[in-house]
Amino acid sequence: MYSDEDLALSLQHSDQTALQPLVERHHSALIGFLYRLSGGDRQLAEDLAQESFLRVIRSIHQYRYPRPFKPWLYAIATNIARDYYKSADQRHTLNMNESDDLNISAEEPEDAVLNTDEEQHLIQALGVLPAHQRETVILRYYQELSLAEIAEAMSIPVGTVKSRLSLGLRQLKTQLEKEIG
Repeated sequence: MYSDEDLALSLQHSDQTALQPLVERHHSALIGFLYRLSGGDRQLAEDLAQESFLRVIRSIHQYRYPRPFKPWLYAIATNIARDYYKSADQRHTLNMNESDDLNISAEEPEDAVLNTDEEQHLIQALGVLPAHQRETVILRYYQELSLAEIAEAMSIPVGTVKSRLSLGLRQLKTQLEKEIG
């Protein structure tokens, strides 16, 4: 089995068959990341994930082997999400009532977690955090990226990652205590 980095290098050398294993390995987790980042908007998360993989294809020439692929992919996805929310015709409103109408398939393991009440409370609490803290917390605790991988994905020093995690977790705890009462 080839590593993500080997597949990315193959894709860089025009081997289109390398794309499918990369998508299969990362699609579900990337949607989970974007779902949390978007405040529980499943359709938006799927659209952003699709755009992320399209950007991978268009930008593969910028990938530098043997740089870890996963942080590179999450940097792309994070930037796409940021761009989405920066666009003039989009407003970032966390409307959790919309998530009640989701038709989530139980086929993906990520989806089983997304449907719980606790997860919905956590998504709401994450939505209160500033974007840079929310991104850092999600990358660390949901996507299980190391501090160094987060720093690489977000183009910030490891010390800044630690600071954002500390502040984000403190605010998250306070917000959850308010919600749970």
